[in-house]
Amino acid sequence: MEAQKFLQLSHFPASVFNPLRKNTFPIIVKAPLPKTSTRCHVLSSHRPITPKRENDPKKRVVVTGMGIVSVFGSNVDTYYESLLAGVSGITLIDRFDASDLPTRFGGQIRGFNSTGYIDGKIDQRLDDSQRYCLVAGKKALEHAAIGANELSKIDKERAGVIVGSGMGGTKVFYDGVKALKEKGYRKISPFLTPYQITSMAPALLAIDLGFTGPTYSISAACATSNNCFCAAANHIREGKVDLMIAGGAESSVVPMGLAGMGAMRALSQRNDDPQTASRPWDKDRDGFVMGEGAGILVMESLEHAMKRDAPILAEYLGGAVTHDAYHITSPRSDGLVVSSCIKSCLVDAGVSVEEVNYINAHATSTIIGDLAEVNAIKKVFNNTAGIKVNATKSIIGHCMGAAGGLEAIATIKAIQTTWLHPTINQFNLEPAVEFDTVAHQKHQHEINVAISNSFGIGGHNSVVAFCAFKP
Repeated sequence: MEAQKFLQLSHFPASVFNPLRKNTFPIIVKAPLPKTSTRCHVLSSHRPITPKRENDPKKRVVVTGMGIVSVFGSNVDTYYESLLAGVSGITLIDRFDASDLPTRFGGQIRGFNSTGYIDGKIDQRLDDSQRYCLVAGKKALEHAAIGANELSKIDKERAGVIVGSGMGGTKVFYDGVKALKEKGYRKISPFLTPYQITSMAPALLAIDLGFTGPTYSISAACATSNNCFCAAANHIREGKVDLMIAGGAESSVVPMGLAGMGAMRALSQRNDDPQTASRPWDKDRDGFVMGEGAGILVMESLEHAMKRDAPILAEYLGGAVTHDAYHITSPRSDGLVVSSCIKSCLVDAGVSVEEVNYINAHATSTIIGDLAEVNAIKKVFNNTAGIKVNATKSIIGHCMGAAGGLEAIATIKAIQTTWLHPTINQFNLEPAVEFDTVAHQKHQHEINVAISNSFGIGGHNSVVAFCAFKP
């Protein structure tokens, strides 16, 4: 059952302003604020616009490095090869005793190794989400040909870090509450507060690297990573920085994470067959599967990348964020505001609807969410015949605030390799799904423009667009 059935809409009084929502808070109508424009668009309506892509090398944003921590390890190529193979990364949880929980499986990371990337003394104090951020961030820099020996060549005042998390240092917080309850406040670690907050992960990375440019976290639930990409690109386009490290990191396979989502009945309870539990768009889906990890990109201006002869992996064309203003857990079933977010992304990217031929979908395997996204796609793309749409979460689960980062990497690898990974566990497709979901087996597909969707509880929506780099 969907979480909204347990977080009842009837808790809120009725509204005439939102016909889809049966109930809402009282609304005070104020005079509209002056309209402003930003590069990461948030639009409520769309006038016909002739698409025009950015051609100023100072404002064109390219991806030069990717770093990952995933259920398949910490190597980008290994990660994508595993996705292409279509073998599920979901297993029973053995990190802690989950026997009393309604869901006892997830995309648990095993064998993670931070040697060479994190100082040993610091490492033992950190939450796993911060470890994942530091390792993925530094690997992304290495991939961008900015290893430890090359850092001195970067203007660190014009480099920053925006890495978000939906949940922050959950394990550190859990251990702190446990110590307080069992042993009293004198046993609380002085590192509890610093290492539970979401902004500490990018701060630690910036401290290690000496980057003094914009450094902060964004927390927008499962839309977090795409929000970070949008913000990082804006800083570059505004001329404030040359280079940004951006993405998401999450360690959510923890007791509080599983128990909290389990209490909402948002998770699949297919404990007898965990590898088929994440089944986006399948009629028999019963909730999402918790995953974890980090997906981080090095983004920089084309001018800066060319000056240092950087490897250019793809071009970031644009992005958008919107908000449903509807309900704390459930999306609007008609997908209206999500469709607005997709359109806004295309406007920011200077891309026409007809140019898009690949969508890495949010597709979490939830009852309402999957079809809400389908409805949004249909509102934007009148003809989906040439569009491929796949679901990374069918293989690795839902990595929460890191999901968009891991999926951006999958999107860029698809652009580079021309191979799309399959959507697995599609046994009984919803009739409303009328596009090619790349079911069961990988497909070869030359990508023109790709978009990656991420939507989060609370109504947060974010979409980003990528393409192959062309000078």
